[in-house]
Amino acid sequence: MRHHNIIASILLGAAAVGASLPAMAADELNVSLGYSAAGAPLAVHGYDPVAYFTEGKPVRGSDEYTLVHEGAAYRFASAEHRDRFKADPARYAPQFGGFCAYGVAVGKKFDGDPQLWTIQNDRLYLNLNPEIVAAFNKDVPGNIRKAEGKWKRIEHKAVKDL
Repeated sequence: MRHHNIIASILLGAAAVGASLPAMAADELNVSLGYSAAGAPLAVHGYDPVAYFTEGKPVRGSDEYTLVHEGAAYRFASAEHRDRFKADPARYAPQFGGFCAYGVAVGKKFDGDPQLWTIQNDRLYLNLNPEIVAAFNKDVPGNIRKAEGKWKRIEHKAVKDL
């Protein structure tokens, strides 16, 4: 199975990168290592999470329309998008803290690429790379169920401990 080889390669690469990173607390959100102008790490690589639902595509957010939610800075393309998110963050925030949905399904926390997204059952899911998107898309509902089960066990664990 090709996707098992892909996962094995990713795991080896992630282990090498993880060994060079400083120790950090449990990684519950996929955020930048530095702080944004809002004084919190940047979520969704600076993309507007509401735009996936309203525009049907990734749209870069602006510092002008930033909201800090659960310790992460989310950028939006407009005040309207910021206000929608503020009113219902659970609806618009990417699932699994913005980590790769397929990675979570296999018990890992990989970067979620804002260009590689899926909306399923009115929820936003990000994935790591095109090969992972292909594996995720083979059984989106099943992979989401697996990820939901794994997330309960890994949500409060640091990336380096997975």
